[in-house]
Amino acid sequence: MSLDPRRIIVSHITTERTTRLKEHNNEYVFEVDKAANKYAIKEAVEKAFSVKVDSVRTMLVAGKLRRMGRFEGKTPVWKKAIVRLKRDHVISIFENI
Repeated sequence: MSLDPRRIIVSHITTERTTRLKEHNNEYVFEVDKAANKYAIKEAVEKAFSVKVDSVRTMLVAGKLRRMGRFEGKTPVWKKAIVRLKRDHVISIFENI
């Protein structure tokens, strides 16, 4: 699955927890395409940001029930990837966030 990295990496996730992961473990968190596997995610991150990836962890985030008045719906299921970079590599775009 060697798609364009822009099709695999949907967005970067920035929360307090992901900021802590970035500072302590050199890990970045991305929302990725649901069909992408770990190898495709690794290749996409290395190609998009010119870094070396050490490991990739993925998980499916379950959709939640949401209500709007008397109507009920469900948010979609999406995939999250936690990417750990090699020791001296950083993604400079996310350093000032």
